[in-house]
Amino acid sequence: MCALAVTGTALTGCSSSEDPDAGTNGVGKLPAATIQAKTKKAAEAADTVRLSGTVVTNGTTYTLDMRLKADGGTGSVTSKGGTFRLLRVGEHLYLKADAEFWTHEDGKSDNTSADTAAAKKLEGMYVKVPTGDPAYKRFSGFTDKDVLLDGLLTLHGTLATDGRHEQYGVRTIRITGDKGSGGSLDVSLKGTPYPLLLVRAGHAGTLRLTDWGKDFALEEPSKKETVDYGQQLPTS
Repeated sequence: MCALAVTGTALTGCSSSEDPDAGTNGVGKLPAATIQAKTKKAAEAADTVRLSGTVVTNGTTYTLDMRLKADGGTGSVTSKGGTFRLLRVGEHLYLKADAEFWTHEDGKSDNTSADTAAAKKLEGMYVKVPTGDPAYKRFSGFTDKDVLLDGLLTLHGTLATDGRHEQYGVRTIRITGDKGSGGSLDVSLKGTPYPLLLVRAGHAGTLRLTDWGKDFALEEPSKKETVDYGQQLPTS
């Protein structure tokens, strides 16, 4: 209950409005550019993160569910109806998919029975992707925390705040680029100001960013689970 006080001849009382930043980390009071700088710094400093959602690049939509840390990442990627798993430990990148993926990965529609038989042998195996193979450059970025976050967390155009929101039960402050056409980012108002939801500019996808700082195991597959073709994948 609010107490009244007499000051000189004036009677003063408590304001009826509550502080929207009460109990928060305070970033909601800051300019949008400062919020973006702080959330980028927080993301870079975090040991781990989980990214899930969609990314559109070069006209192709990828659905991601990746767990990332400094020395690699693991998770699933779906594109054009096919799903495969990626695992990177250090510089070693592995791809695990079904036979249909390997049958069509070379883009041919006239695969022979020999191609089909070879693809069957790769089904369910971790195929090591050579660093010089085009597939390495194509897919390794999905497992690189720094590369992904640096590219994804940049909003385009004039930055502004766009009110208070809530994501997964956590209060957020939203910042936008060019009133949303340049993307938007929801930043946590609880604890560390991590980015929690990203809507990319130009309808280029929406990503959830969760499990900040939650560790996970990252190990190379056993030799029994691995196929290594050396310098080039057979169907790249």
